[in-house]
Amino acid sequence: MSLFSIEELHSERISLRRWIVETGQHWCLLGTTGSGKSHLALILQEPEKVPCTFQRFLRPSSCLCVGLEAQQAQLEEELYDDDTDFIDRIDYGHSGLELLQQTGADTAAIQQLVGQFRIENLMDKGYRMLSSGETRKLLIVRALLEKPALLILDEPFEGLDAASSQLLASFLVELKEQQPLLMFISRLQDVQDWHTHVGVLHKGSLLAQGEREMVLKDNAIRALFYFDSERLPDLPPALHPPVTFDPLLHLHNSRVVYDEITQFRDVNWVLRPGEHTVISGPNGAGKSTLLQLISGDHPQCFHNGVTVFGYERGSGESVWDIKKHLGLVSGALHQEYRVPGNALAVVASGLHDSIGLYRPVSGQEKELARQWLVFLGLEAKAHVTFRDLSWGEQRLVLIARALIKHPPLLLLDEPTLALDDKNRFMILACLERVAGLGFSTMIFVSHRQDEHLDVFQHHLRFEPGGDAALFTITSHSAPVSRGPGH
Repeated sequence: MSLFSIEELHSERISLRRWIVETGQHWCLLGTTGSGKSHLALILQEPEKVPCTFQRFLRPSSCLCVGLEAQQAQLEEELYDDDTDFIDRIDYGHSGLELLQQTGADTAAIQQLVGQFRIENLMDKGYRMLSSGETRKLLIVRALLEKPALLILDEPFEGLDAASSQLLASFLVELKEQQPLLMFISRLQDVQDWHTHVGVLHKGSLLAQGEREMVLKDNAIRALFYFDSERLPDLPPALHPPVTFDPLLHLHNSRVVYDEITQFRDVNWVLRPGEHTVISGPNGAGKSTLLQLISGDHPQCFHNGVTVFGYERGSGESVWDIKKHLGLVSGALHQEYRVPGNALAVVASGLHDSIGLYRPVSGQEKELARQWLVFLGLEAKAHVTFRDLSWGEQRLVLIARALIKHPPLLLLDEPTLALDDKNRFMILACLERVAGLGFSTMIFVSHRQDEHLDVFQHHLRFEPGGDAALFTITSHSAPVSRGPGH
């Protein structure tokens, strides 16, 4: 019996000749960046919203997809319902419990899944207070409470810390027998042992499909996810001579407190040029919040012991005095970049520190933005609207936006999120090249051990309960791989 079947389906982004998923099979769809995974998920979930033709399309009676797009959609709902202007406090959105109760599930069912996923601490928090990993876990639980005929998990491990990833992996082993699942992923290492079948989507076409071992041992398929660092081209140049500051950053007893909740406290740190630092820690510990304090995008950055580029925050400096020397990639920036504009304009906006372009760019600036798109393999997407790019392509464009001016300080909050292995290792090699030039110092947030580059000299580790410790890295236990099997 078929869970769903597709015959000759064609849309603007994908063309599938034949794909049949039988009940009892456990499928994983492995796709390269820009392959059309999320587009296919939308067709399976809401085909009436996607212009497409097909010879035969048998779909489940109900289908839900949890992924980065679902997180973005929920955030936009919360922003639309923001009542901050009408109440005497900041409206952080619906609490985790309220979002789960919206499914109509009974209290016992909610409590059971909340306990299984260990997200009790999210029940009283507003959605906009949650980290990317926390929102992912919450939305997966909400989807399970709705009991769809098919649940699509699009990049389910993205943004999760190591413990949460292990917990989710163990939970899925049990869940697959109770709930029909389809996983969409972009990294070979996220294929699970219990997957019986794998499909490979590349540039809108299903290149391979079949039993897991047969597909994964195909060298042509594995080559799609391998990056040869020797082939990395030279970085596009800076338009202007680099500016230097020493120190770049000074935090003195910095903290973030929400009502009675202390996210972190007593952070003391002096960052000097060339002291590239990796930050790790569990979901919700404050990694992204710390970067927001530094960039000035958090309301508690003032009078909080934060000095950036010699400016003590809250002493009368302009936010632009800070941002003109920063390059930023973060989940918050990605979510907030909703203004009109194509990929070329987004990259060029990094020269003006703006979300969108509000003044004409020079021919030299436009050419430099084009060079960065060429560097990332996105030259053909230069005039595609940013929101029409895939999530991974958007991420690459935002990375180029951060790097284009070779800033003194780069704040990189999980920059490789949603990238396939090939593009992920390309970006890591690019950042090593950036470090070698000596213009920019990186603060890099990551949950993945294989992203701890040799150039990192310090490790800032956040712990549950608000503590943070800074370590000097004396050696790297394992080299950064450049792709599966290498």
